[in-house]
Order: sequence, then structure tokens, then C-alpha cells
Amino acid sequence: MCMLRLAHLMAIVPIAVLLTVSFFVLFTLRKIEEKGLKAFGYVVAGFLWLAALVVFSGAVYKIAQGSAAMKGMMQQKMKMDCMSQMMQKGNSPGMIMPANVPLTKGQKRGANKGVVFKAE
Repeated sequence: MCMLRLAHLMAIVPIAVLLTVSFFVLFTLRKIEEKGLKAFGYVVAGFLWLAALVVFSGAVYKIAQGSAAMKGMMQQKMKMDCMSQMMQKGNSPGMIMPANVPLTKGQKRGANKGVVFKAE
């Protein structure tokens, strides 16, 4: 469970590489005199920053999605545990009722010989 979150944190490596390359691109732009090449360098640096942002946002999304999925799985497991405990204890009203038992006020016998409770 915890290892899945750590796996998405490995996105730090490509982010660091992209930002380092963009640093060196911008560093070399200071030495270049030609305007066309300088503009191309700024475009390349911008794309490198955009790629780093995409990798970062994808990692954050996967971490958030994983924690939401884990929360949903934990809630479902808790529901299943609760239902299995109820079935083992036999304290679920209306599940099993012998046919000979008289009905109380507010109850009527259904077509399938079960008990139907009136809403109050």
C-alpha cells in the first residue's frame, strides 16, 4: 500500500533531469548572439518546463487517485465485515421468520411469505 505511493514519487527523477537540461539550455543562451537561435533556445526551455510540469501533475494525480481508491476499498471491506458479522450473529430483522408467528401492528405478510414493514 505504501510502496504504491513511493513508486509515484519516482517521478522526481525525470523532473530533475528535465529542469537540469533546461538550466543548461538557458545557460548557453547567455553566450549566443544570434537572435533566431536564442528564440529557439527559449522555446526549447519552455517545452522542457512544460514537460516537467506534465510529469509532476501526472504523479500528483496518480497519488491522489491511489489514495482515493484505497479509501474506497477500505470502506467496502468495512461494509463486508459488518455484513458478515450481522449474518453470523443472526440479528438481522426480517430475514428469517417462521410462517406460524403472529404479526404485530404495522406488519403484513407478503406474497413470498416474508415480512413487509410499513414506513412511519
